[in-house]
Order: sequence, then C-alpha cells, then structure tokens
Amino acid sequence: MSTFQAPKGTYDLLPPDSATFLAVREAIAAPLKRSGYGYVETPGFENVELFARGVGESTDIVTKEMYTLTTKGGDELALRPEGTASVLRAALEANLHKAGNLPVKLWYSGSYYRYERPQKGRYRHFSQVGAEAIGAEDPALDAELIILAADAYRSLGLRNFRLLLNSLGDQRCRPAYRAALQEFLRGLDLDEDTRRRIEINPLRVLDDKRESVQKQLTGAPLLRDHLCEECTAYHGQVRELLTAAGVAFEDDPKLVRGLDYYTRTTFEFVHDGLGSQSAVGGGGRYDGLSEMIGGPALPSVGWALGVDRTVLALAAEGIELDLPAATSVYAVPLGEEARRVLFGQVTALRRAGIATDFAFGGRGLKGAMKGANRSGARFAVIAGERDLAEGVVQLKDLESGEQGPVPLADLVTEVRTRLG
Repeated sequence: MSTFQAPKGTYDLLPPDSATFLAVREAIAAPLKRSGYGYVETPGFENVELFARGVGESTDIVTKEMYTLTTKGGDELALRPEGTASVLRAALEANLHKAGNLPVKLWYSGSYYRYERPQKGRYRHFSQVGAEAIGAEDPALDAELIILAADAYRSLGLRNFRLLLNSLGDQRCRPAYRAALQEFLRGLDLDEDTRRRIEINPLRVLDDKRESVQKQLTGAPLLRDHLCEECTAYHGQVRELLTAAGVAFEDDPKLVRGLDYYTRTTFEFVHDGLGSQSAVGGGGRYDGLSEMIGGPALPSVGWALGVDRTVLALAAEGIELDLPAATSVYAVPLGEEARRVLFGQVTALRRAGIATDFAFGGRGLKGAMKGANRSGARFAVIAGERDLAEGVVQLKDLESGEQGPVPLADLVTEVRTRLG
C-alpha cells in the first residue's frame, strides 16, 4: 500500500466508476454543442483579485473557502473556486466580444476547489460542466440555457429533479429592496459575522442555511415585491418561454445563491434524493460582472452543473447508464508466432473502431481466458500454431460459450458483423 493518500475532501476517479463520470460530462455537454457553444479551457489558478471582485469579497467562497498561494515572484493566486469569472476573463482577454457575433457562447469542463467541511456531495475538489453566453440581454437566452440543462438531466434518465426560479432585479430596483431588507435584518438576533454581512450584502443572509437564522427570516421582505416594471416583464418572458418548452419550475422568492454577481434571472436545480446537499447545479444572469473585473458592459448569463452530484442523483434514482463496453474483443495468443500475428490483428480491430485488448505478459490459456472474462469483452480471439497454419483464428462468444474458426483475413469484418 502507498504511503500517500488522496488529500482530505478529495476523491480519485478510477475504472469502472470513472466511465459514469465521463458519460455524465458528455451528456451535459451534448446539448451545448448542438446549440452553438464552443469549448473553452482556463488555467486551474487565477489572480486572487479576479474572484474577490467578481464572486464578492463578502461571500463564504472568498472569505473562507478559497485556496490561495503566493508565488516566488510575489503574485497572489487562487485555485479557481468557480468557472464564470475565469471564463469571462479569458473571453475579455482574447477580445471575443469584439468579433461582432454576440452573444459569445462558451462551455467548459474541469475541476474546482473550495476549502469546505467534507461530506457526501460536498468536496474540496469537485467537477463541473458549465456554460456562459456573454454579451446579450435577452430572456430567450436565459430560457435557452435553462432548457439545455434540463434536457441534459433528462437525457441521463433523471426525473426527480426540480428547478427553482427567481429574479434578483437589477441596479434600478435592487437598492430599494436592499434598504428594506437591511432594516428588517437589523432587528433580528444574529451573530456579529452575519450582522457585518447585512451591511455588505444583505441578500446573502437569505442564503444562510442555519436553522436559527432561517426561523427568523419569516416575514422578510421579498425581492419580487420590489421589482421594477422592466425586471418584472423580463422575468415574465423567461417563465413563459420555459412553460412553452415544457420545463416545469417552482418560484422561490428566497433563492439567492452564493455569488454576488447575479442579477435578474437566478435558478437552481435540486434533487430531493441527496439530503442536505440537494443542489445539483444552477446559475443565472450576471449583467455587471464584466465591469467588475475591468471590462466593458457585457450582459451575460450562465450556469454550472456538478458532475459528482449528478452521479449521486443517478444513484439515488437507481439509474445505471447504458455505457459502451470498455472492451469488445480480447485477443489470446498461444505461442510467440501467435503473439506477433494477433497483436497485428488487435491493431487492425482498433483502427476499425472496435474496442480491443490483448493478453499481455505471456500468460497461459487458462490465465488469459480469466483476463478475457474479467475484461467484459463479448468475444475472445484465440490462436495457436495449428490455427495459424490453417490460416484461421478461433472466435469465442464469451456470453454463449460458442466457438468456431474464422479466416484470419476476415476477422475484422466478421467481428464487426457479429457486434452489429
């Protein structure tokens, strides 16, 4: 056993479970690829100030959860705790918004890092697939992204997820609501850290998960009662488009989410089979983020869906994905000449798109056939000196046990035909 173990709060992805994670990533990305979103990949670390400005200095992510480091050159960096700020920074740096085709539509996949108390569904290293549409203010764009996320979940077979929806208003209507909420919150029995948050970003208090706080929030003023006409109309259009697309949602007037940059449309996907860590993904509109990090005004919207939490949701519903076999054919050579010939056939089968493996290590027939069965292959290709002298190999169906000779020259065609 190794002296070292994975750091606390992290996990390793290993076969066969890793195949499910890959399939989930592909399923989430597939609707995006069909909808004009191009792939973007950003560094695993960024300037600390990018997240302090964008995510918000009062958020738990920035104040408590970021992994930060100082380089030998004195630069203050942070492992990325979320994807939106990094993707927007990359788009601005590359001037994608000046290409004349707005919105800039991007999707990404990667690992993110937060120093949190580890528990099921909450890790210090976690995987997400995200999407951002940069540079357009259009309720149809908000609806598009929500629909694509819902379609991704449905394509995986998930049924017991719910979509929570809210509007956080904008810079015109939020100040009046902020003042009303602050007045209400100042009258509550709260600890000093929460009281400081009231003055910096009172909406974040609504997102406090502690029961002692939530009990006191009954009767708190709701943002929906303070929305201006434009935000009310905008939110109404998003709701209408979702309804027309058959995407059910629940209005949640207290939905805030943990990031400061959200405006107007805010949403979260939750799964009731995951316990306290019920959120499997979410996002919203962030019309002011570009200016916060030094860019021009670029109204934008996006989301991030948790790969690990989606896998947990699949398990909660008892769903096993129909994954392609890691190995369809397993080659078993008997003797040195057979090793040379079958290794060439393995290469030919792989080039024909057939997943094929080989009995490495010079094992005997019994050991090699055990390897074939463990591989999950449908067929074993077996050859010895007598078979090669006759120009054939033995093709064995590992499900039925049937075995028969196949001309060596026809092996690829015969395997492809039998696999369908």
